[in-house]
Amino acid sequence: MMNFTYDVLPSRVLFGIGRIQSTKQEATRLGKRALILATPSQAELAQRIADQLGDLCVGVHAKAVQHVPYQTIAETMAIVNAKNADLLIALGGGSTIGLAKGISLESGLPILAIPTTYAGSEMTQIWGISCDGHKTTGRDPNVKPKTVIYDPELIVSLPIVMSITSGINAMAHAVEALYAENANPISSLMAEEGIRGLAQGLPKVAQNQNDLDARASTMYGAWLSATVLDQVGMALHHKLCHTLGGSFAMPHAETHTVILPYVTQFNSQAVPQAMAAIARALGCDVDDVAGSIQDISRNNGGPVSLQELGFKAADLDDAAQIAMQKQYFNPRPFTQVDIRALLGRAFEGVRP
Repeated sequence: MMNFTYDVLPSRVLFGIGRIQSTKQEATRLGKRALILATPSQAELAQRIADQLGDLCVGVHAKAVQHVPYQTIAETMAIVNAKNADLLIALGGGSTIGLAKGISLESGLPILAIPTTYAGSEMTQIWGISCDGHKTTGRDPNVKPKTVIYDPELIVSLPIVMSITSGINAMAHAVEALYAENANPISSLMAEEGIRGLAQGLPKVAQNQNDLDARASTMYGAWLSATVLDQVGMALHHKLCHTLGGSFAMPHAETHTVILPYVTQFNSQAVPQAMAAIARALGCDVDDVAGSIQDISRNNGGPVSLQELGFKAADLDDAAQIAMQKQYFNPRPFTQVDIRALLGRAFEGVRP
């Protein structure tokens, strides 16, 4: 007989082409003085949304950066206070939504998230802040966005390679959810379906980045993958990526893309049911799950090695040592030697 706990925080999701037009209506439900956050590359879109909001918007702050440095939070918090904002609208991917969460963690302000990547942070209560070369993560229900608007049209402009890496970053949430310590039948169904949506949509996006049906499929997969990320714990893959990002300033989505096949290979023998689910979602043989995940990147112009991301071989030993600190759960036990070997394979990029 099954025995599990299923616990999920409520959230309001608007999904579909053209749903960005609902931003003002949704913002009105949450506040009266909205500050829009974005990265510099999204400044133009952020301003268009500000124009749509009119007097409801008190400004645009387009200075979000990767890994959410604490200094960036402090600088943005000063603007929040100066403008007396009572709502944060986070337009973008993990960098922008992470910044909004960092501010919410300190201020308690609600967040309306408008994703423009597949990162998934918009569906979780997980926050992450970098300080002094280390990335700290935690969970707080108050930082989970109150409303999320998914509009496939907003993701059409995401370049193909960025779409691939962001999509595989999302897929990593679902892969690890399938063998999480607190996995349950509902989260596992969502995880398998999330992988399927991403795996079916990403190659079509690579063929035609303006394919709205493919974009909707990938966004749907990313939504499900992010939902399970919020419901269950992650494992070794996320620990390694947090180490490489927080301590070595490696690019977030690209690092997830490179590492995921190797951790999947490492864990495969310990979690046969999870591998079977991933194989069904990918449409591949169960013995070729890790390689098939890498093929999505390899066949569509994405990275497959840490070396091509600029990681230095001389840092492999230090990375393995740091990754052993404050360990996450993992279904297969590991040593520092195991981690060093895994990172070495990821550095080379040979198909698992």
